[in-house]
Amino acid sequence: MELNTIKPPAGSKHAKRRVGRGIGSGLGKTAGRGHKGQKSRAGGYHKVGFEGGQMPLQRRLPKRGFKSHLLKFNAEVNLTDLQRLATETGVAEVDLLTLKQARLVGELAKVVKVIKSGELTMKVVLTGIGATAGAKAAIEAAGGSVGGSVG
Repeated sequence: MELNTIKPPAGSKHAKRRVGRGIGSGLGKTAGRGHKGQKSRAGGYHKVGFEGGQMPLQRRLPKRGFKSHLLKFNAEVNLTDLQRLATETGVAEVDLLTLKQARLVGELAKVVKVIKSGELTMKVVLTGIGATAGAKAAIEAAGGSVGGSVG
């Protein structure tokens, strides 16, 4: 076998369909485009969602909802996560960097808030992290404190 004798397997290659080349080809005259209309003409087509001039569906429906682009910078941590962090690492001082290293919040997070979900029995001191009223009460009941909260 030589490089100049290599051929592709039978049936793997096929000729490009040549339309508009006479009756005998089976694709002459209108070249498979039917008769008249926008689709039959060169360069004639329409954008996605176009309904022939009728008000398209995506414009007939009401606009609804809003998603803030700032959401990616906010994060929340629950009491169960704090409990696990305190037991596994033995850390009593919790700040934004500690939570990022423990992968409890994303790398982009700038504002973190503790929510009251789960239980907390260990003493935890929060610095630079906010807490909801219920979470703050739970943390203080466990002997911890929420200081320098952000929000």
